[in-house]
Amino acid sequence: MKNYFRTILLSIFLLPLSCDNNSNKKDAKSENPSSSSMMSTSESPAMSFDKTLHDFGTIQEGETVETIFTFTNTGKSDLIIVDARGSCGCTVPEYPKNTPIPPGETGKIRVSFDSSNKPNMQQKTVTISANTDSGRETIRIKALVQADPIKQKQRDAAAAARAQQNN
Repeated sequence: MKNYFRTILLSIFLLPLSCDNNSNKKDAKSENPSSSSMMSTSESPAMSFDKTLHDFGTIQEGETVETIFTFTNTGKSDLIIVDARGSCGCTVPEYPKNTPIPPGETGKIRVSFDSSNKPNMQQKTVTISANTDSGRETIRIKALVQADPIKQKQRDAAAAARAQQNN
């Protein structure tokens, strides 16, 4: 019985020591991946745009306008654009989808904007999903859309009808 009691006491004292050694090994292992991810970060592609904002100025309601954003891969590995989306259906980007762009090479993103039923100041964003460090890049367009007089009268009449219904 004495030997049994000693074995239990000895186990109780040795168990924390063996657990402590394992936790130190895990901490050492967890440090290595972060240092290797730092290494991969510097090897990532990067997008540098000729401009990140395009101002169309004043346009007429109903016009469809477009511009081209030129970018350069300033990183150290191939850039791949997975997706590009406009902030609404009136803003449509065309881009080199899933096409590797080597370091130092350029690419183009064509953005078209349909101003139909979009009077007044408009600001739209295109979000680009790519294999850069941040994973997302943004470019913007803006335009002052002068309202079509006929459509504006229709909108005003509809607003007046809604106001009368609410009263």
